[in-house]
Amino acid sequence: MGRFVRVTLILMAIGFLGIFAIAAWIHPYMPDGSPRTMASHTQLGMPECNMVTWTGKPCPSCGMTTSFSLLVHGDIGNSLKANWVGTLLAVFWMSLIPWGIASAIRGRLVKVRNGELFATFSVGVILTLMMARWLFVIVQ
Repeated sequence: MGRFVRVTLILMAIGFLGIFAIAAWIHPYMPDGSPRTMASHTQLGMPECNMVTWTGKPCPSCGMTTSFSLLVHGDIGNSLKANWVGTLLAVFWMSLIPWGIASAIRGRLVKVRNGELFATFSVGVILTLMMARWLFVIVQ
């Protein structure tokens, strides 16, 4: 494994740590203490979801920021309720932090033969789960 890939793996791990630091900073609860199910991203200065605004239905990623934040705050049940795919994605990304660091230190991908196939498969699984969850949510 070349230096570029090793540095990229370390930067990936740092990026994921940054995402979880932001998730920890976000307050995923309403003023009355009840957990949010979405729109926590507005605390970062982002606008409301256009799809919700225009159609009243959530987009495929609605609730992801909230699910990350709830998970980081230790509220696993409500994280799953906000967006269970977001919870799975957060757990997957958490596991990629030590994996990326270990792979960079060892100079080879740990327990992965083909990095491109691993990345492609991972993205495909997450997108498929997101779309399946979204279809379920909008037909309710």
